[in-house]
Amino acid sequence: MKGLKDKVIIVTGGAGGIGSATCKRLAQEGAKVAVFDMNMDTAQKLVTEIQNAGGKAFAVQCDITNKQVVDQAIEKTEAELGPIDGLVNNAGWDIFKPFIKSVPEEWEKLIQINLVGMLNMHHAVLKGMVERNQGRIVNIASDAARVGSSGEAVYAACKGGLLAFSKTLAREHSRNNITVNVICPGPTDTALLAGVTEGASNPEKLREAFTRAIPLGRLGQPDDLASSIAFFLSDDASFITGQVLSVSGGLTMNG
Repeated sequence: MKGLKDKVIIVTGGAGGIGSATCKRLAQEGAKVAVFDMNMDTAQKLVTEIQNAGGKAFAVQCDITNKQVVDQAIEKTEAELGPIDGLVNNAGWDIFKPFIKSVPEEWEKLIQINLVGMLNMHHAVLKGMVERNQGRIVNIASDAARVGSSGEAVYAACKGGLLAFSKTLAREHSRNNITVNVICPGPTDTALLAGVTEGASNPEKLREAFTRAIPLGRLGQPDDLASSIAFFLSDDASFITGQVLSVSGGLTMNG
């Protein structure tokens, strides 16, 4: 893809399923990848794997819910790799239960990770992007934000907020040559999905139900998302902003 070589790109939740696949793909395209994750051991293993394959990567331990920690992580990244060209807000957390059975402590954690965390990240990188008059941001939401999802009310609310926030920033910063786009995964074979299904009475039955509901007949794989993310970060997508792309195997097809 055009324009990714030597670009400095942060991926939050970079050591997880979709995050690690994205980091690897971006490194293959020649980008310098900052792997932001809470689990430094896993992040460093990924960095070593990328470096052994000839890519460039740097691990940064970061709690995205803490604004001060985020600001320090950005400073550390720029000192190591250079100014930030792209941001992938991928870190997330979910539980699977009816809203009336959830508790405020769970709401708070969902909101902090899925909504406040991405606000912190945007706030930390946007000023520099505006000064340099360029930038690419890709936010990972969910089809739960587009069509709803039983058992994920607060998660869907957070991701719905991310959609509105992304479209607003796309309007505010189009004049600065900064694009902001959103990818909405459907059911994807990651640790997050495993955690969600474990909360069900019959996890394997729920997993099978997810698979049957997908027209293409399989769960999404992390690489399916990584390709779309890389596209939005590339110069091939330089005239695309404020858009929401469902990567769900056809599970949702409304506009």
